[in-house]
Amino acid sequence: MQIIPYNKNGIQIAELVSDSLLISTAEDGAQLLVDLYYQGFDQVIIHAGQLIPSFFELKSGLAGEVLQKCSNWRMRMAIVGDFNEITSKSFRDFIYESNKGKMVNFVDSVDTAIARA
Repeated sequence: MQIIPYNKNGIQIAELVSDSLLISTAEDGAQLLVDLYYQGFDQVIIHAGQLIPSFFELKSGLAGEVLQKCSNWRMRMAIVGDFNEITSKSFRDFIYESNKGKMVNFVDSVDTAIARA
C-alpha cells in the first residue's frame, strides 16, 4: 500500500493506493484508521475496489461498523468509485444520507474528495 499525502487548508489527507483489498473486516478498517490517525492524517481517501464487495451490502453490517469507527476517531473518509452500478435502494439511500454530512462521502474522483475536505 502506498499513501499519497495531500494538504488542504491544514487538513492532512491520505489517499490510499493499492491493487489489493485494504478493508475486508471491521477490524481491518479500525486498524487502518488508527494507523493513519497516529501518522497525523485527518482524512482518508480509499477507492471502492479496495473494499470487500460485501461492504456495499448493508445487511453485512460492515459499512456501518467501519463508518462508526470513522466517527469515533473523527477521521473523515471519502470512498471513490462509480456508485451508479449499485442497485440496492437502501444502500443508495445510505450514500445519499452520508453525502449530506462531512464525515463519510461517496464521490466519483479523488479531486472531488479533496475539494470536499
